[in-house]
Amino acid sequence: MFWLKSRKKKKSLKLSRKARQLVTVTDMKSTVAEQYRMIRANITFSTPGQEIKTILVTSSTPGEGKSTNAANLGVVFAHEGKKVLIIDGDMRKSTLHQTFKTFNNIGLSNFLTKKISFEEAVQETFIVGLYVITSGPVPTNPAELLSSKAMDALILEAKKTFDIIIIDAPPLLSVSDAHILSNKCDGTLLIVHSGVAEKEVVRKATAILENSQATILGVILNKYVAPRSKDYYNAEHYMES
Repeated sequence: MFWLKSRKKKKSLKLSRKARQLVTVTDMKSTVAEQYRMIRANITFSTPGQEIKTILVTSSTPGEGKSTNAANLGVVFAHEGKKVLIIDGDMRKSTLHQTFKTFNNIGLSNFLTKKISFEEAVQETFIVGLYVITSGPVPTNPAELLSSKAMDALILEAKKTFDIIIIDAPPLLSVSDAHILSNKCDGTLLIVHSGVAEKEVVRKATAILENSQATILGVILNKYVAPRSKDYYNAEHYMES
């Protein structure tokens, strides 16, 4: 099967500044990594009787940590033994290939324009059980491609092979891409930058998801630092991007 084949890399990839921190890999015993495992559990049990296979991760505005959260959630699901696919749906500002040190010369945009097959689009990563579809070359019409039947076909094909599909989408208030994708997924996670995101902006983002009839799985408060407490179980909470 295609995901068992290792791709030969012509040259090593250097870690870019745009690469998101994988604390679930570098510090698996940290409080932050534990928080990601808790989010995984909450997602699993959020909809009793309904299986969640496709998860959209987005935010209200840029810089709130959606790509960091999408990548780390993918890792903890893979650590659980799931076969995970992360799709870089942010074709305007991609980072997934830098985080997982894969190539981006082909990817989502190539598949949606029918230039490559699903198998050709999928790349394995250094995390066992975790695969990615990078954004590919920047297209002139991302929203139109994401709303196409080709995107529906990709999600359908991915569901046949993978247990969990996570789509990292652009911010809701910047472009219409996440609005389009939210209706195609089983659930949506909204990332909110603690202390920075304005309430009215978050309300607008939530309204967009509700208008698209998206299932909101929950809100992840990013970069939140809880007050210090003597209670072990209320120990410091901190999400970083």
